[in-house]
Parts: sequence; C-alpha cells; structure tokens
Amino acid sequence: MNDDALVIAIDGPSSSGKSSVAKGVARSLGLQYLDTGALYRAMTWLVLRAGLEIADEVEIGKLARNSKIAISTNPDQTWISADGIDITDTIRSAEVTDAVSQVSAVPLVREILVELQRKYAKLATEQVGGIVVEGRDIATVVLPKADIKVFLTASPVARATRRGLELDVDIAEVSKALEQRDLLDSTRAISPLRQDPDSTLIDTTNLDLRQSVDAVLSLLDELTVDIQADADIDSEWGDFLDIPVDLVSKPVVAILGRPNVGKSTLVNRILGHRSAVVEDQPGVTRDRVSYQAEWNGLDFTILDTGGWEQDAKGMYQQVAQQAEIAIKEADLGVLVVDSTIGATEDDQRIVQMLRAAKVPILLVANKVDTQVFESDAASLWSLGAGEPHLVSALHGRGAGDLLDVIVKSIPKELRTKPGLLGTRAVALLGRPNVGKSSLLNRLVGSNRAVVNEKAGTTVDPIDESVELDGSSWLFIDTAGIRKKFRQDSGHEYYAILRTKSAIERSEVVVVLIDVTEPLSDQDRRVINLAEETGRALILCFNKWDILGEDRRFDLEREIDKDLQQQRWIPRLNISATTGRGVEKIPSSLRKVLANWDRRIATSELNRFITDFVQANPHPLRGGRQAKILFATQVSSQPPTFALFVSRVLDEAYLRFLERRLRETFEFEGTPIRFRQKIKKRESTLK
Repeated sequence: MNDDALVIAIDGPSSSGKSSVAKGVARSLGLQYLDTGALYRAMTWLVLRAGLEIADEVEIGKLARNSKIAISTNPDQTWISADGIDITDTIRSAEVTDAVSQVSAVPLVREILVELQRKYAKLATEQVGGIVVEGRDIATVVLPKADIKVFLTASPVARATRRGLELDVDIAEVSKALEQRDLLDSTRAISPLRQDPDSTLIDTTNLDLRQSVDAVLSLLDELTVDIQADADIDSEWGDFLDIPVDLVSKPVVAILGRPNVGKSTLVNRILGHRSAVVEDQPGVTRDRVSYQAEWNGLDFTILDTGGWEQDAKGMYQQVAQQAEIAIKEADLGVLVVDSTIGATEDDQRIVQMLRAAKVPILLVANKVDTQVFESDAASLWSLGAGEPHLVSALHGRGAGDLLDVIVKSIPKELRTKPGLLGTRAVALLGRPNVGKSSLLNRLVGSNRAVVNEKAGTTVDPIDESVELDGSSWLFIDTAGIRKKFRQDSGHEYYAILRTKSAIERSEVVVVLIDVTEPLSDQDRRVINLAEETGRALILCFNKWDILGEDRRFDLEREIDKDLQQQRWIPRLNISATTGRGVEKIPSSLRKVLANWDRRIATSELNRFITDFVQANPHPLRGGRQAKILFATQVSSQPPTFALFVSRVLDEAYLRFLERRLRETFEFEGTPIRFRQKIKKRESTLK
C-alpha cells in the first residue's frame, strides 16, 4: 500500500456504533469507507438464495469462489450488489441477520472476503489517500498494520436499545440476539472477535455520534509528529503581562494626587505586579487607566490617574482634567500625599473636589519608608480628610493594612456607571502621533484621551467602553510603537511593554497609518506585530481629509509594494479629526471578528484540500512529492489548521494554499495559522 496513505481500522461488536462512527470519520477526513460486515451479509444472502445448508461448508465455499460481490466505498452513497443484483436493503433482513455469523465462520468465505477487503483498501489508498474500514477482525487480521486501530464497545443495554430503536422491535429480544451473536463471533475458530493489543478502546455508551467521531479523530495526533509549531512572537518583546478583561461592573477606586507622589507605584503594589508605568520624574501617567484588583475576595477596579495641579498648562491641563473625570467615576477616592513634603494647596483642592462629588475619601501618606518618617505624616490631619494611612508603596510597608481599609471603605451602594466594559476588545495601534487618541475621542464622543501634537503623549493603555450601532466595545488606546523601542529609556520603554500587553488582551487590532507620510518600517513592524499575535486586523489610513492627489497616488504604490502579503487585511480611509469614514468601523469590526471566530467543518475542509491537491500538486523535491493527506481545523481565534502531510510543505506552497483558502472561505481580516504534522514512518502500512 501507499506509504503516505491513511488507513483506519475500527472493530467492535454489533450495535456498538461502528458503521455510523466509521462513516463520520471518513466524511470528516475525506476518505473512503468500507463496511466489511455488509460483504458477509451479501455472502449470506447468496447462500440463502441458493438454498444451501448452513452447515455445508464445501458448497458454500464453491459459491463464494464463483460469486461476484461489489460494494461502494463512498461514505455518502453506500450500496452493495451480488451477481449484479442490488441487495443494499435486502441484506438487513432478519433472515440474513440470523445466519450471517455461521456463514462468516466458513474458512473459505473468510479467506475470499478478507482478500477482497484488502483490494478495496489498496485501491482507496491509491486513489484518495486513505480509507476507514470497519468490522470485527480488521485490526487483527485484515489490516494488522493499519495506522489507527480502534475497538468500539458499549454496554449491552445501550447496544440493545440502539438496535431495538433502529429495527422497531422488542429490546429484550434484541438483547438476547446480541448475546448469542457475541458468543458466536468471539468463539469461532477463525478470526474471532477480539481487541487487538494496539487498538484504542472507545466506549460509546455515553457518547453521541459527534463525540464518538471526535474521539477517533483525536487519535490522529498520536500518529503524527509536529514539524512546525505556531510562529513564535518576536523574542525581543520578552514576557508580557496577561491582564484579563472583566465584563462585570465593579467598585471603582480612584488613585488621586499631585504629580510624582507615588500613585502608580502604589497601584503596582496593590496589583502585585508592574502594570502602571513608573519613573522617577513627574508627569509619566497622563490618562486615567483602569486595572482589575482583588483583595479578601472582593474584586474592584483601580483607576490610576495623572498628577492633578491647579495651575497646569497645555498638555498637563488635559492630564488634570482626566483626574477630575476619574473623581466623577469613583466609588472611593484614595488621595496619595508625599509625607516628606506635607500637605499642599493642591492636596486641599483635591479633597474639596472629592467632597463636592460626594465621594468617600481615604487619605494615604506615602514614602513613610521607616518609623523615622512616621512623625512627618501627622501634619496631614490638617487636610480634614481623616486619619492618614502610612505606607511605603516602593517597599510595600503598610500595603496589606491599606488594602484592608480600602475594602472596608468601599460603599455598599455603588455609583451608577455610564456603561459596562465592552463584550469585544479592540486595541488601537500605530506609531506615535498617528491619531490613535483622536480616534478614541471621536468614537467615545468626548475628550477621553489626552491629545497633543507632541508624539508619545499616551504612555499607558487606556480602556474605554463604547456603544456603537447597538454593540458594546472595549477600546484600548495604546502608546505609539517606535522603530527601535529598546533604545527608549524609562517610561517610554515600559509603555511599549504595556502596549504589547494591551494587544494580548484584545481580539481586534486597528492599526492606524498616517497617510501624509510615506509607509515606513515602523508601520510594517506594527502590522507584523499585530499579525504575529494572531488578532483580527483592520488598517485605518488616517488624516485622509488632508491627503493631496499627488500623495494619494504615491500611497497606492506604497501599499501595492509594501503590503503585498497583507492584502487580506481590510482597509478603511478615515479622518479621526473630522469623522470621515469612522462610521464604517463598527461594521468592519463585526465582519473581521466573525471571520476570526469562523470554523470550517472537517468534511468541507477536506473536500477543499482534495480538490486543491489534485489541481495543484506539490513540486517534487529529491524525487519525492509532499502531499497533504488530510486536514482539520484545530482552533479558531485565529483559524488554525492542522495539515497531516507526507513530507514538509514548502513555504511558497503554504502561502498559495492560504490564498486559495481565503478565496474559498470568508477569512478577510484574520490571520491563518498552519501546523504541519508528518506521519510517523514506523506506523506506515507496507
């Protein structure tokens, strides 16, 4: 037989589900199917038609030599004929059923039919690359070197119930008949029913048909070895935080204070890991950023804010406004004060804003690193915000006690929030100053993110729930990715790490490109990063409102040249400033997510693979030709396909396969992954 073919042998007693499962497996893998039991029933029908005595083995043997039995191996069109007569339905009669075990025990009958079964199997492996054969002695006698061997069984009650319902007869009578058939099959001298030592036992008593088929298909992994793992994400990105997106409304704790009093350090201490960007200079945090926290069984949201200053100017005035918005959203305000400096007018003003908003206040005296500094915190009573709680966010001193107080101070009745987090997460990605924050503000309908002409304004990812066209979305604005961010120092470097984490949290990445500038290595790097992480993708070409005709012509040439391998990513021409084209974003998001979630039935996929391989055979390499034996989709998000191959496929061939797959099925906007799995040579039939 063909070394590259796949042969699956399924044995088992009557009514264990062999026929249904074998057909299901064959359909799933695009293979042929052989019901060997039907061959023995056909022979039994011939014996009964000839009026031979069941005990007359000599005459039955002669009849077997001179008869012609033909059977379909198409799992969707099963038929069988004997001497040119269609007996597909006739062989299921009670008369044939009662006599088939005795006829099957005749040595010459078994010899002739076993040889016929092997011919059918050989023909199928040469024509379509494989076959699923079911019976009672396939793994032990007919095809002992089958690639996969399965022994199906089920409890006597389950088998009797299935056969009784199938034939509409009394279950008790069926049970008795099955016991007798099992005895005859298992005690006959030639090819008795037994489990091959290499067969996998699958009990179908509590499995439906789909589960039974999947149980057999799962054995394919044991037959193959991986020759191509998922593409590793560029190692220079390192390890990143896995921050969950919570969809449930929780208490909101706002961390407030002047610049550089240690707010983000305290946030990291509460979270237990480094999520907020921290650097020893004021103004690092510029937006209000949410994180999920838990203490003593209570889940709550932490809002980290930029430093608030009464006389802030320019960009820092917008930062202060973000802190004021956080006060309106908070259920509890935690005012962080630098104990080494003491209370200031700005601290007093924050207390007044919290009181005006009717938000409970928790006063925290930070930078109390040792007992020596505890006396400095006494002056903070003058703020009138209650007892100052002494901590050192940097060293963790007093952090546990503070968390206990935070949990106790959260009101039982929470303030009404404008909306819950979205059901699908969208990361806004691009190099600095392409308009990510402007787009977020346009989508939200307010100045949610700080926008400034200076590149790199956003350093922390910003989460914002947005309702668009009746659907909820969680948009995450991120820091711009620079060309060589490892050369960045301080907060910009850590902001890039947070950006990568935000991508991991998202399901869709919207990559913004500034159309007024030539496509750069940075743009391609951003797109490649989003593709590598396996997220659905949309390209938004921003600032279209100021695009000149000459530049538009150049842009189209750049896209054709530099984004040739990413033609599957949908493009939107927008202006975040004017709103042009922004209304198309929700429908595009829904479309690419549907494609990202899409699953292709194994049977449908293998029909496509069969047609593809026949029309486009793999080039010869060293005189041998690689071939895709069968395929299955192992996961979605993104769609990932396991290709069971005879030899490693060329990268160019895989790219061609991907193009045809996208043309046949709807996969616009989603990466596609292939895992090649090669058949173990020691398992191949000879």
